[in-house]
This record gives sequence, structure tokens and C-alpha cells, in this order.
Amino acid sequence: MAIRFKALADPTRLRLISMIAAAGDVCGCELVEPLGLSQPTVSHHLKVLYEAGLLAKERRGRWIHYQVDDAGVEDLSEALAAPAPTSG
Repeated sequence: MAIRFKALADPTRLRLISMIAAAGDVCGCELVEPLGLSQPTVSHHLKVLYEAGLLAKERRGRWIHYQVDDAGVEDLSEALAAPAPTSG
């Protein structure tokens, strides 16, 4: 769980996942210009989000399309909704 929260701690990655969630399905190439970052930098951030289980990806020809991984986001939601452990 910590890996997922750490992935979202970066402002660029948080913005990326928000953009992908809003689009539903987006080619990684379409994210370069709106972020104002280089393609390798965007690819790195997408890889971190994918490896954290927050994104799903699908290769279409030479392009990779990304979607939010609902199960990964649901896990974060449940972790935030869980009552805090009591010491005792």
C-alpha cells in the first residue's frame, strides 16, 4: 500500500492519474504536451504508476494506452476509510 501512496505523492503523477481518470483511456503520447514534459519523463511517471498498480495499460500498435486500474484505486480508498488501529 505504501508503494501506491508514494507513487501518488509526486504532483506530476497525481496530475497524470487525474487526467487519465477524466479521459477514461488515453495514449501516453497524448500526455506529453499538456504536462509540458519530455516524453521520457512522462513515460517514467506512467511506469511508476503502472508498477504501483494504479494504471492498466494496453499496447495498440506502437502506442500504449492507459486506464486507471480500478482495483488499485479501490484499495487506496478502502485504506483511507479504514478506522485507525488503536494501541492497547
